[in-house]
Amino acid sequence: MKIQSPNTGFLNQTQQTSNKLAEQLASGKKVNSAADDAAALQIIDRLTSQQDGYSQAINNAYDGISYSQVTESNLSGVNDAVSRIRELSIQAGNGALTDNDRAALQEEVSQLQTQISETFENATFGGKPLFDGEQVSFQVGPDANTTQSVTPSDGSIASVIAGIDISTQAGAQAAIDISDQAAEEINTQRAELGAFQNTLTSTIKGLGNQRENIAASQSRIEDTDYAKAVSDQVANDILSQASVALRGQANRSAESILGLL
Repeated sequence: MKIQSPNTGFLNQTQQTSNKLAEQLASGKKVNSAADDAAALQIIDRLTSQQDGYSQAINNAYDGISYSQVTESNLSGVNDAVSRIRELSIQAGNGALTDNDRAALQEEVSQLQTQISETFENATFGGKPLFDGEQVSFQVGPDANTTQSVTPSDGSIASVIAGIDISTQAGAQAAIDISDQAAEEINTQRAELGAFQNTLTSTIKGLGNQRENIAASQSRIEDTDYAKAVSDQVANDILSQASVALRGQANRSAESILGLL
């Protein structure tokens, strides 16, 4: 005759609880599978997806900043060349110079003109031409159509500068005006790029705050409350030990009954 201990089911239950608590403490997560909390797991997955979206948007915004910095750097080089052309033009306007002197100055101008043309023709970012005049948009949010855009120069300044010829005094005078207009246009474009960088920097800050808020919400749902889990584990261990003790007592009682029979 075999007598089943009445607390066998309770002992199994405490063992399952112990295993679950051990998993939560080891993983740091109180929801490790759908069996733990199916609804919570779905919410966690959605929040994870949102965080990934914000992270990628931040990366895109940083790409936008890099793009504008590279573009602005190239324009800075062009501006330096234009400033030097203006300086040479003022020098060529000096009536004390000979035609040969002005021809020598024009040689340097020609080199600067080539430098400017090559910058506008060859400058790229990740293989994309910087100065094709096409609007460039960056996805800076997790939702559709959350973009920031900038339109770089089309490089037409190069053709204007290419017309400068300071081999005569009249040409030198005209070159001063052309250089001033070109410098003004370049500085306007650089200011736009600077504003674009500032906008993206502000956007990145906002995206980071939103991502942190989502992460905090996810943490409250997903992460293990170690103080509570340890307390629950201690309580469960006590119940388990009590169950084992009761089971032992029940077995001894069963043996006594069998002895009497």
